[in-house]
Amino acid sequence: MPRNGLAPTSVTEAGAVLADEIGFHQLGMGLLAERLGVRTPSLYKHVDSLADLARRIAVLATIELGDAIRDATQGRSGSDALAAAARTIRMYAREHPGRYTAANSAGSSGPDDPLVAARGRLLDSFAAVLRGYQLDPGQEIHALRMLRSVIHGFATLEMAGEFQIDTDVDDSFAWVISFIDHGLRATTPAPTPHSPAAGRLRPRSPNHRAGAG
Repeated sequence: MPRNGLAPTSVTEAGAVLADEIGFHQLGMGLLAERLGVRTPSLYKHVDSLADLARRIAVLATIELGDAIRDATQGRSGSDALAAAARTIRMYAREHPGRYTAANSAGSSGPDDPLVAARGRLLDSFAAVLRGYQLDPGQEIHALRMLRSVIHGFATLEMAGEFQIDTDVDDSFAWVISFIDHGLRATTPAPTPHSPAAGRLRPRSPNHRAGAG
């Protein structure tokens, strides 16, 4: 019988906490069993293997990050949403380095893998950020890949302590987000003469008179 109130969820959460503390690649079943105060064989009543535990942590982290981005960007659009999403990813990687590594290390085993659904939720959160830029549908996937690559790359390099030059890293991060924002705005199609946006942006004629329509 399973002991000490353990269950797959609690074992996964404990593994995630331990991975954050010691590093994802240092995580082992023996260390986790010691943390939980049980013998190592007891863990196998709840998870199949270390690989299974790692996959469960990856699913947990992906769901957490997707939900965090969704909450941070709620009610925001354009550059505000972009900055909020980017800050959220960076902060999550800082606070949960083990989970973040797990989420980006696991591969899906098939369409029924819970990781596929979790990553779908994460991509939905990213896509919501990009919708404010009204990109051409054919460019959305490229923008999505660019956004993930740049922010993930920055967060990963920062986690590894690779930013050694004596320049404020926060300033660099803000510069990167501003650069992405300008690029996305430059990619947004210009309004056509008959579009609602064009009507809003059309300057008044020098001969325009109040009440003339």
